[in-house]
Amino acid sequence: MSENSEERNIADDEAFRRALRRSLVALAVLVPAIGLAVYRLNRPAESAAGTVAPLAAPEVRRSPDQQIPRVLFTDVTAAAGIRFVHCNGAYGDKLLPETMGGGCAVFDYNNDGHQDLLLVNSCYWPGRQPQDQPPPTMALYENDGTGRFRDATSEAGLAHTLYGMGVAVGDYDNDGWRDLFVSTVGENRLFRNASGRFVEVTGEAGVGGDPQAWSTACGWFDYDRDGLLDLFVANYVEWSPEIDLSLERTLDGVHRAYLPPTSYAGTFPYLYRNEGGGKFTDVTQQAGLCIRNPATGVPLAKSLGLVLIDLDRDGWMDVVLANDTVQNLVFHNRRDGTFEEIGAVAGVAFDTSGQARGAMGIDAARFRNDGDLGLAIGNFANEMNALFVSSGGGLSFTDEGIATGLGPATRLVLTFGTFFFDYDLDGRLDLLMANGHLEDDIAKIQESQRYEQPPQLFWNAGPEELTEFCAVPPENTGADFHGPLVGRGCAYGDFDGDGDLDVLIACVGGRPRLLRNDQQLGHHWLRFRLTGTRVNRDAVGAWIEVRADQRVMSRDVSATRSYLSQCELIATFGLGTATRVDQVLIHWPDGSQQEVACPEVDRLYEVRQASPSPAL
Repeated sequence: MSENSEERNIADDEAFRRALRRSLVALAVLVPAIGLAVYRLNRPAESAAGTVAPLAAPEVRRSPDQQIPRVLFTDVTAAAGIRFVHCNGAYGDKLLPETMGGGCAVFDYNNDGHQDLLLVNSCYWPGRQPQDQPPPTMALYENDGTGRFRDATSEAGLAHTLYGMGVAVGDYDNDGWRDLFVSTVGENRLFRNASGRFVEVTGEAGVGGDPQAWSTACGWFDYDRDGLLDLFVANYVEWSPEIDLSLERTLDGVHRAYLPPTSYAGTFPYLYRNEGGGKFTDVTQQAGLCIRNPATGVPLAKSLGLVLIDLDRDGWMDVVLANDTVQNLVFHNRRDGTFEEIGAVAGVAFDTSGQARGAMGIDAARFRNDGDLGLAIGNFANEMNALFVSSGGGLSFTDEGIATGLGPATRLVLTFGTFFFDYDLDGRLDLLMANGHLEDDIAKIQESQRYEQPPQLFWNAGPEELTEFCAVPPENTGADFHGPLVGRGCAYGDFDGDGDLDVLIACVGGRPRLLRNDQQLGHHWLRFRLTGTRVNRDAVGAWIEVRADQRVMSRDVSATRSYLSQCELIATFGLGTATRVDQVLIHWPDGSQQEVACPEVDRLYEVRQASPSPAL
């Protein structure tokens, strides 16, 4: 037997042992989970007044042999100058969009090198605007470089009132200034960034969509690899105030409650191809994105979460949609301008019992530093959050939510925002989830539920541990992090320039929470900002590989993740105690590769795509 063959056998044995260990854990938890599935509530059902629905607490998992690090997060919202309050327009009739808004973005809008904040706002319903208050608008906060912010909304041209949902950040005209797309209940809006001031160009660009539609998650990506960012927009359900008010539902037999998405028809998303010159073409139908329910023939999708990523590393970006109460969808890029929907075949469409869940937020990352791709999806209350894992980064996924410890710890919360990030800079990607219910009086009906719920942070202990994702207790983050809120969108970015990742959590009908990461672990890091020359300017679709300390870490360049939100485009690598890296390799979206020298750690590197080597 050759030395290489022996090494492969050893690796295979280790993979088998790891899989067996997870299988035994999954089996131990699966039996009560099946019982729960019979009882489960996709949405709080009607019950008699005063009735309390009991629910068993989730199983407590064994802690890892390693110690969860203590990293404090400090709530600096007020001290940083953030005065924003989200308006959902609720007045008592319980219209469904009131529960779902609250997107946010972290991006550098004025090219000063500092991460700024955008908070999407909704507004009052027609005829309900208070006479003594100005109409609410979205809010743009400019970062002064020290982690303090000032309101730049009006001077930047963004003081627009709309029933906003989500936001997408991308330099669609490759002029070096990042533009904004805002999804709404109604006509969507596109704002071109003209050197730090935004100009609405929705009509001339042709991306407004159906004025009666309800758009949600959105993002920029170059699906046809022509160097121009295209736009994907998810839609939720076929909704109108008239439809909503014609239907009745209560939680207590008396008072009106918000209707579940099962009360409404599904929708199709939008795909807009960038033609250049500020013009877009709707290619949704011809791209194969109009998926219908095979039994009824009506539009299937009820989408809230969106991630844009090259799933199988073939050089072409794919699309994953997290759907609410219907199957999740995976669109694999066929490289000819069309997509194939493979969600069920890939194992991402349903839970382990073959049922659709109430999916909200989503993110994707290679969190094990071994090629395994994870799709983390936040689900409704009384449903475990999902962690679909594709071994080796292929297109076949298995839900390892139970096996990794993530699922049981998330069953009692209602999760919206979801993202991977390395909060302790140890080189392993952790998970953050923003939680909050829809009904403000849910505790009267379900004893286990609250309207305001604390966010959750899961530390990645590594694949060799029985509990791979460990819920971080309040004493390890500080009370500021774990305070309850009605969380929706969330995003990360280094607001204060110290190398670690801070967190912004947006809330529906309330104030956001800006959490400064005050880790004092002494871990080292590298950050990369890419500039494309032959690809889109922000190199969306690129991925970066860092070899250090006998491991290979990779990060994908894409802002679209979480729920209705956008994270910073800079890629951050935690290095733990390593003081040097062995190799940094950039994989550009056009298939070219570029090795980058990084002689020092604990710094940001700006990498410009190299010119192609001359032909010999």
